Amino acid sequence: MPESQNIEWKESWRDEYLKWICGFANAKGGKIIIGKNDNGEIVGVAKAKRLMEDIPNKIQTQLGIICDVDLKNKDGKEYIEIDVKPYDVLISYQGKYHYRSGSTKQELKGNALNNLLLKKAGKTWDDVVEPRANFEDIDLSAIEAFKKGAIASKRLPFIAEEENLEQILDNLLLLEDESLKRSAILLFGKNPCRFFINAFVKIGRFGQTDDDLRFQEVIEGNAFQLADKVLEVLDRKFFVSPISYKGLQRVESWEYPYEAIREIILNAIVHRDYMGAPIQISVYDDKLIVWNEGSLPEDLTFEDLKMKHSSRPHNPILASTFFKGGLIEAWGRGTIKIINECKKAGLPEPIIEYSSGGISVTVFKDIFSKKHLLEKGLIERQIEAVLYTKENGKITNSIYRGMFGLTEKTAFRDFEKLIELGILIKVGERKGTFYKLKVR
Repeated sequence: MPESQNIEWKESWRDEYLKWICGFANAKGGKIIIGKNDNGEIVGVAKAKRLMEDIPNKIQTQLGIICDVDLKNKDGKEYIEIDVKPYDVLISYQGKYHYRSGSTKQELKGNALNNLLLKKAGKTWDDVVEPRANFEDIDLSAIEAFKKGAIASKRLPFIAEEENLEQILDNLLLLEDESLKRSAILLFGKNPCRFFINAFVKIGRFGQTDDDLRFQEVIEGNAFQLADKVLEVLDRKFFVSPISYKGLQRVESWEYPYEAIREIILNAIVHRDYMGAPIQISVYDDKLIVWNEGSLPEDLTFEDLKMKHSSRPHNPILASTFFKGGLIEAWGRGTIKIINECKKAGLPEPIIEYSSGGISVTVFKDIFSKKHLLEKGLIERQIEAVLYTKENGKITNSIYRGMFGLTEKTAFRDFEKLIELGILIKVGERKGTFYKLKVR
């Protein structure tokens, strides 16, 4: 069995490996095998019987826990297997806390340590009482906006008759012993930044490079209304709305799919680490990046986000209220919606990745717009061919020749250039050949 979240190999025993045992105890448990090299080969361990006495004693006296320590034998070589169970309380080694993540050991500090302490206590950050807050800090207009959303979504229809603020907050699990939780202030507070200094969104408009900041904006407000405020500022100040006409009617649309951007912002609000930096939105000529401090839940990968997956929000009380208010789904489909909305708009698949201690989502602009195609050096007829393909899904050599009266040889050269630039791809052979957009 290879090294993993629950398995660690060591050729010989050293007392510093008590850190690894501490890490397993604080995570999901695991086994440390003493007498096995990095290739997974049993090499045996010296003075095994002495270690069988020393190791359990050191674990108990220095960590305060008990582990099963077994002496094994394979092909005449003795090795030791230490079986560490997960503990409900946090275990320390010489005043420091360690944690097993993947196949590595990490020392926990700051926010990571606070979050694990809460987890061991059966709580999340948003489930903790905020002692400085009282009911005067609640924005009643935000409560009314929530009620409208809950009624419209039919998720809490009975709330229409409820006028008692304390009862509403209690039903949403935002109170504990009549005291407001952090989640209540974040969701409905008049000024959440008074309590949590980084509970805002920062938007910047950049030029060609990351150090070319043209202008910026800071958006404050409670979580339930923050997404709409951010979208309004993006539309008014940061996006250029493409204009088209339907008959005589002027139609303005978004540079990016509205539903995708809204879902990304809602996800960032629900999943972010509120003890860290604010949500940051970077707007460029050809892309938009939304970053929030945090990490994926254990055992969930970025590939998992592209398919139906379990919903495990970092702030479950915030997520529950967002769901009841009709803002989000509760089935782990948010990232699927983001990807699908971008594909429907003819955009490349967004990139979701770890970046600078958090998670970033990059949405690319329409790379098949006339403006971007001109920047790539395409001539007018090639641009028309791409726009035709964008609208109709595909184009053939004969259709292209008919559009401009070209010879077959000239049309072939034009398509070869479009393929070389990574704009079109060729599908099929001979008479069945057609070309379609190459969407990243």
